[in-house]
Amino acid sequence: MQEDEIIFHEDNDWGTVLLNRPGALNALNLNMVRRLSKQLVQWERLSSLKGVIIEGKGRAFCAGGDIRSLLEAVKRRNHSLIEGFFREEYLLNRQIHLYPKFYVALLDGIVMGGGAGLSIHGVYRVVTEKTLFAMPETGIGFFPDVGASYFLNRLPGETGMFLALTGSRIGGEDMVYLGLATHYTFSEQVGKLKEALLNCELHEATCSEVEPIISTFSKTPPPAELSRYQDIIDRCFGKESVEEIVDALDAEKEKWATDVRNEILKKSPTSLKITFRLLQEARNLDFDSALRLEYRLSQRIVYGNDYSEGVSAIVIDKNRRPRWSPASLEKVSEKLVDSFFDPLPNGELEF
Repeated sequence: MQEDEIIFHEDNDWGTVLLNRPGALNALNLNMVRRLSKQLVQWERLSSLKGVIIEGKGRAFCAGGDIRSLLEAVKRRNHSLIEGFFREEYLLNRQIHLYPKFYVALLDGIVMGGGAGLSIHGVYRVVTEKTLFAMPETGIGFFPDVGASYFLNRLPGETGMFLALTGSRIGGEDMVYLGLATHYTFSEQVGKLKEALLNCELHEATCSEVEPIISTFSKTPPPAELSRYQDIIDRCFGKESVEEIVDALDAEKEKWATDVRNEILKKSPTSLKITFRLLQEARNLDFDSALRLEYRLSQRIVYGNDYSEGVSAIVIDKNRRPRWSPASLEKVSEKLVDSFFDPLPNGELEF
């Protein structure tokens, strides 16, 4: 008998969620989105329930959306599935963002793409030495979504643009430094932390004292690697175009900057320019407006050449040699970029 992809329990006035697709790094599919959204509604109505704890089974919290299934839907031109997945995923992101109870994400492993949407919007994000975070979408012909245009724009300096364009992988210490995580602990302590929250064994009062319980297990993280390069990031990623960012990195003398430049040039040129424009336009948008803009982009970009190429080359065939079209930044016209941002003829994302 196949195990549930997502498992819910109620334990001592807490709702617990286990993402249970370890073989797929807990990749998020439409069934999981729908079930989690429905369960959060039910738990919100329970006055006795203090909050929600969410975690992933295996070495990942959630490595993103189930892009294999999405690619199959693209090939079959299953427009309703594509519309439904992104609409319901983004509505779930908003649901978490507005959730009135404690929402604790235990990020003891890989957190990418859709996994960020299940965690970053919650109140508490606990990371460990095993946490690995990235928004790698420009490498598969997509763009950072699930509210990323909102939360990346609120990171220090130009680190949001840096993470969005490069897809760079960072550790738990960097997440704390950037404000993406609220607490850092050791992996071996995560189970004890969860137990303490469930049993309130650290306090006589009530489980609402979540902050003191988590803080008891919180440790000072190692120095953040990104802090060493903050000045370079701010100098290079605050430019007026992706081409200017590449040129600025080229002018730096640090090997790190050269490596970052080379990594950017491996990404989809179209995705890079769309992502750059997205973060610029979303800079002053509220959460709902940012999601609406992301939804508009999602309904177009998946039908382009680069999404099929990127998912096939990186995820399915794993030859890591996607054939981008257009093949260079210079060949991606402003008219092409504009076309992705046009209003949708079949309706925008509504709340």
